[in-house]
Amino acid sequence: MTPTPHEKPKPGAARGEPADLVVTGCTVLVHDERERIGFEQDAAVVVREGAVDAVTTAAAGAAVPAAERIDARGQVALPGLINCHTHAPMAALRGLAEDLPTEEWFNDVVWPVESNLTARDVVLGTRLACAEMIRAGVTTFADSYFHMDSVAAVVDRCGMRAQLGQAYFSSQGPAGLEASVEFALRLRDGSGGRITTALAPHAPYTVTDADLAETARLARAHGLPVHLHAAENLDQTHTSLARHGATPIGVLERTGILDTDVLIAHGTGITDADLPLLARAGGRTAVATAPRGYLKFAWPTTTPVRALRDIGIPVGLATDGAASNNSLDVWESMALTSLIQKSTEGDPRWLTSRQALHHATVQSAHAVGLGDAVGRIAPGRRADLILVDLTGPHTQPVHDLAATLVHSARSADVRTTIVDGRVLMRDRELLTVDVPGTVRELGERLPALTDRGHGRRIQEYDT
Repeated sequence: MTPTPHEKPKPGAARGEPADLVVTGCTVLVHDERERIGFEQDAAVVVREGAVDAVTTAAAGAAVPAAERIDARGQVALPGLINCHTHAPMAALRGLAEDLPTEEWFNDVVWPVESNLTARDVVLGTRLACAEMIRAGVTTFADSYFHMDSVAAVVDRCGMRAQLGQAYFSSQGPAGLEASVEFALRLRDGSGGRITTALAPHAPYTVTDADLAETARLARAHGLPVHLHAAENLDQTHTSLARHGATPIGVLERTGILDTDVLIAHGTGITDADLPLLARAGGRTAVATAPRGYLKFAWPTTTPVRALRDIGIPVGLATDGAASNNSLDVWESMALTSLIQKSTEGDPRWLTSRQALHHATVQSAHAVGLGDAVGRIAPGRRADLILVDLTGPHTQPVHDLAATLVHSARSADVRTTIVDGRVLMRDRELLTVDVPGTVRELGERLPALTDRGHGRRIQEYDT
């Protein structure tokens, strides 16, 4: 076959060897050399050795011998969605702490319950979360939590891609940071490259300046990124100014965290005065926005996506953990981000559907440090893609495909989820996670997990 401009056949293709997988007959979301979004109709995606070999015509794809073939007529192939900040094991706490302000949510429910966590609880919560994300077309997630070896084991088995970090507080003493470093060095590039790692100090309000500075030093020494919460809301920013003479972003700047590849979760408390600090950090900094939780906690502001975009800071989409968000649905995050940004900026032309898709694909990939590997369906990229069925009445007719994907499609419209060329869900059937068994065992463990009669908590929220 004659390659199109999107094709760079591998040696195996030149010799006529069968492809591992061919997805044919679909519309493919593609990006040009300037990362602008477009759609190729009646196309095919050829996969070899876990990577995209070619994006070509359906007719050409039909002529490629393949070990596995998926007929995707009536469906759209998108890069797998990326959840840039979550706590997967907290799916076990979904709905446990409802209708509470942030301080009570942490101190009265979540942190007392987390003092009960065992490695088995983390396994079960993570299984549930991975099943939910696979069914919603999420192929990659960034996570910081406890018992992260258990999270890594689930990721390895279920076939997803993840950036993982062992979270720590300064109240743990030196052992907290040491464990975070040990985990990151031991697990990075695990599961055939599907697992990457980060250092994960919890936040500037739970980690001292000295520990943040040491984290930054170790991150630079070992070539590791950092993933933490910062400037989550305006109350934290105001408290930080009063106590430390600097905003949370200012604390990250003076401790050297902004000199690392850092992913900042939330950032609804980022101020105009913080923007020059972030701009000086350049492309090494990214922010993850999880808008549903901000609405639920009644925070007065949201992530300043437009201001961050203006200074070149990637903003990836996220859900946070299911204990606060109740859902790990990145489709919902994409639609809410677009709508809330329009309302906040008072500009219906801002954050268009195509811009929202850019945040969901390219910018989210950059945010988790995988901009050269995922986020696009293109030759040489890892074959992380999803097939979305737009034949339902709620997605018809299609006048603007980008708008249909962002504002009409739902996570339940995802039919097939593929990571590294491996099919994790086909026609809505999960292939790598036992959901009934997980739910059954988790239910048996919930009384011990949710007991708060002991009066302990793992940390104090005081901002």
